[in-house]
Amino acid sequence: MNRFGRIAMDLWLKFFIITILLLAADDLCECGQRISEGCLNSSCFTEVTVSEKGLNYARELLVDEALQSLIPLRIPDMKKSVKVPYILDFKAKLYDAAVANISVPSSSVHLGKIGINIIASQVQLNLTMKWRYSYTTGFIPFTVSDKGRAFVQVDGMEVGITLKLDEKNGSLYLITVECGTSLKDITITLDGGASWFYQGFVDAFEGEIRAAVEKAVTSKIKEGILKLDSLLQNLPKEIGIDSTIALNFTVMEAPDVGPKSISIGVEGLFVAMTPPVVRFHQLSDLQSGIACSGPSKMLEISLSEAVFNSAAEVYSNEGLLNWLVDKLPEQSLLNTASWRFIIPKLYKKYPNDEMKLNISVSSPPTITITSDGVEAIVVADMIIDVMDGNDSIPVACISM
Repeated sequence: MNRFGRIAMDLWLKFFIITILLLAADDLCECGQRISEGCLNSSCFTEVTVSEKGLNYARELLVDEALQSLIPLRIPDMKKSVKVPYILDFKAKLYDAAVANISVPSSSVHLGKIGINIIASQVQLNLTMKWRYSYTTGFIPFTVSDKGRAFVQVDGMEVGITLKLDEKNGSLYLITVECGTSLKDITITLDGGASWFYQGFVDAFEGEIRAAVEKAVTSKIKEGILKLDSLLQNLPKEIGIDSTIALNFTVMEAPDVGPKSISIGVEGLFVAMTPPVVRFHQLSDLQSGIACSGPSKMLEISLSEAVFNSAAEVYSNEGLLNWLVDKLPEQSLLNTASWRFIIPKLYKKYPNDEMKLNISVSSPPTITITSDGVEAIVVADMIIDVMDGNDSIPVACISM
């Protein structure tokens, strides 16, 4: 790649982030339907809105995965005993109970006044366990015992979760408002020993099995929510874009839950990767979320013009909007002879001398977004240097 190509590539890289954002903003300018009250915090310049359609897409990916994480799920041991002095001492136990498999035929997610409601319906659950009993009586001089395996099938289980999203120290965190499980039908089948004879006895454990499963599933789901909460709180507040610039993704306020969408306000400004951190001060607030016409979108992002201006200021203050042009495809253009009709005095004083062009953006570009489109004002200076022997002599400055 020649020198001119490298300069063009460098220029393209510097403005890549700004250009992408401008294209996104230009699309947003064509949209006009308000969907929320926007960020109330004056330091919020980006708003991410997830529609109910988007939440349902995430639900399809996550709910089944979350319930599958219940495997293996251990159920506490269950015991029963009956003791009549001198007549009967009876003991029974169900132990080593664990969920073997689980299926989720149906699930849904809805947004309510409190937060996000997730319901999994018609869940099917299979458990395996071991059973054992023993008894002695005053009429038999030895202990009678038996043991085997039991299989439990749960049909029509429903799991309901209500989650609230909040902001804490610039991060999202999850609050479990409600979490419950209910079982509809439960069938216990025994295997081993004289199981056909003791089926009625083991059925007496149905109430305890039902309660134990409901408690264990609810507890396991809450554990999963705590892990997800920890993941959210440990997400980085700054995302590096390149070695120069990062995106500040600090959450500025509690998410706004509406009837059809949930909006999260973040600072959303670009900052320098190296200290001192550069922050744009002449900021305009993000007015509100905007939805484009047409089919419902899963995810919408609203950006204040301050986001674009912060990126421009970081690159400008870091001195990355400066270029030295000393090679061109038409190298003769960097000779005073090519400028003799444009700047006659230059050619007269420095005939046939090589030149260099120092191009620098003298102040951060200013970007303005209106309903009609996007405007960018870039003020740059081009200083012409003449190479007189080994000396570089600035001879002219052109403002652009």
